[in-house]
Amino acid sequence: MLSNLFKKRSLEVLAPINGEIIPLGEVPDPVFSQKMMGEGVAIIPTNGSVHAPVEGEIVLISDTKHAIGIRTTDGSEILIHIGLETVSLGGKGFTVLVSAGDKVSTGQVLIEVDWEYIRENAKNIVTPIIVTNSADKDIQCHYSKSGIQDKTILMTISAK
Repeated sequence: MLSNLFKKRSLEVLAPINGEIIPLGEVPDPVFSQKMMGEGVAIIPTNGSVHAPVEGEIVLISDTKHAIGIRTTDGSEILIHIGLETVSLGGKGFTVLVSAGDKVSTGQVLIEVDWEYIRENAKNIVTPIIVTNSADKDIQCHYSKSGIQDKTILMTISAK
């Protein structure tokens, strides 16, 4: 029983969208594939809105609505980057439903995405989910052919 008190606590990061989970190394963009922004995984989306993969506070919403950041209570910083080179879309195809400073619950809808528009107008729809402060964390990535939004565990994060 006492050993449970000293066990590392971990945070589970759930799939924010439905799709195939792939390693960052397979993302066709060196910023992500070479993990310049941090450790994580990526999803090739099939459908659906982007949901909060963790409970926390919204700390970033890009002006072009293609990326959102969440800080968890343990200090983990999660970035969801929707598609590649989607900054060039100027926000078109994205409807953000939260604001910076909002507290969000796991599974809460954050951004509605017009996937058809993104497929037709962006370089790629692959969506990296990154722990931007991963140097401070022990991260275990989990891969499965089919990730289910709000159910499939993408990563387990614990303190080093």
